[in-house]
Amino acid sequence: MAAQFGRRLRRGATTTAVAAAAVAALSASQAPAAPQSDSAAGDQTAAGATPSGDSAATGNSPYHTDLPPLNTPNKPGTSVNLPVTGSAEAGIPASVLAAYKKAEQELAGTDAACRLPWQLLAAIGKVESGQARGGKVDANGTTLSPILGPALNGQGFALIKDTDGGAYDGDSTHDRAVGPMQFIPSTWATWGQDGNGDGRKDPNNIHDAALAAGRYLCAGTRDLSVAADLDRAVLSYNHSTEYLRTVRSWFDYYKRGTHEVPDGTGVLPADTGGSTASPSPTPTTGTSGGGTSPSPTPSPSNPGGGTAPSPPPTTKPPTTKPPTPTPSETFGSLENAGTGTLTATAGEAFGERVTVRAKNTLGKPLARTPVTFALVGATDARFADGKTTVTLTTAADGTVTAPVLTAGEKTGTFKVTAVAGTTKPRALSWTATVTARVADTIALTGDKALTAAPGAEFADRVEVRTTYKGTGVADTAVTATMITDAETPAENDKGPYFKDADGDPVRTLDLTTGADGVLELPKIYADDTEGTYTLRLITASGATVTVELKVEAAPAA
Repeated sequence: MAAQFGRRLRRGATTTAVAAAAVAALSASQAPAAPQSDSAAGDQTAAGATPSGDSAATGNSPYHTDLPPLNTPNKPGTSVNLPVTGSAEAGIPASVLAAYKKAEQELAGTDAACRLPWQLLAAIGKVESGQARGGKVDANGTTLSPILGPALNGQGFALIKDTDGGAYDGDSTHDRAVGPMQFIPSTWATWGQDGNGDGRKDPNNIHDAALAAGRYLCAGTRDLSVAADLDRAVLSYNHSTEYLRTVRSWFDYYKRGTHEVPDGTGVLPADTGGSTASPSPTPTTGTSGGGTSPSPTPSPSNPGGGTAPSPPPTTKPPTTKPPTPTPSETFGSLENAGTGTLTATAGEAFGERVTVRAKNTLGKPLARTPVTFALVGATDARFADGKTTVTLTTAADGTVTAPVLTAGEKTGTFKVTAVAGTTKPRALSWTATVTARVADTIALTGDKALTAAPGAEFADRVEVRTTYKGTGVADTAVTATMITDAETPAENDKGPYFKDADGDPVRTLDLTTGADGVLELPKIYADDTEGTYTLRLITASGATVTVELKVEAAPAA
């Protein structure tokens, strides 16, 4: 590896290998749910190679691939307060360095067996974005401007159609890698983290991105102190042996020492200036990945291995201007396509689904237009699979319908939005209302006969339960009344009674059910008049149950 330190990987040749590796890794899956299998082994960097069943976290940034210098830093260090010492390349911007070390500490507490070293995050961050473009981040660690990889449109890169409605990458047609650790939006949807505790998972924030990268690298049972596991983790991030070698070289370099530099002063590759795009790679021949030949092997007389000769420059592919879409292909407007009132009872599905229609600039239906449906506001309502945001594509008639929306337990209102278009997005919104369950049934929980002797109290309590479609409903108002006749009910002025707070007889009480809709009535007392009496319990919705109460003298011995 030392032989590589004296040179820089050239953007035309070796960088192409890294970019081609991204094509191979990304083309396997549009929405990876887990890191690449640890069984991946061979070099699949050749353009067009597709690792079967594998995926990658990153969309690859082929513009930050310089190798570290041959001379190592003067002073190793782990403190973020170290002064600037040694090679400028060993300097890592303060916020970026702090994010890497914080992620290491977090993983040490939640996944100690992984043994994630922060230097590995630093190595990947260097290759992917030049440490967030030399540390150009704000006080919260968010990049001052987006760091985006090239559009994954199948033209020199993988073909990955949009998975986030342009929410992260601003592209509603194809995905792009996003942020300082260059996550594909679909991978971020699975692995995104809130590393700085601001309640958001932002791939453009170095704290969030570093923690997400750490968790991704630690997936499964990997122990990154084991060389083989570390290699598998890096390959899962970007399946390319050239990428692995580059990350490994920076990892070894940073382990020998680094230091903190002010944000915005980090070193960028000399030939890029920190740009966020790269021309489509032009494959070369003669190597497995289209890259440069390896450096000569060090010998006792030449321990550094010397500087490898630079390969011949490659020809930059001609730049072709994409054709301008015709008016019939250009998104123009978004309209409601018949969505009704959005209401649902807690825990149930909404009867209506949001439907919209996309039109072109001529006012005609526009097919294949991505529309992002999102839930906005304090709600636990969810689309299918617990999602709060879903992106779907319009049909031939320009319409698309959101998935079924199911209410949670939180009552009140929230918004459902539909957004389409990138350069001139159009948005629609609807108010959705979740109402509390209202009991439709009230029933006795037992079947004991309720009797008492004149002047005594009833030995057993009356207990009822209110339900809505079989589910208990707490906090249901129930009125209990001793009535004269079930056919023409009126409050009885004799027979069984309750007692108020002063101990006086009352024959009507307003009560409320408790947990799971259960209500146990207060004690009932009998006066001196024998007979059969009726107790009626009724809810505000009209659900009713009656109870028979008998007052009779005990039989003679």
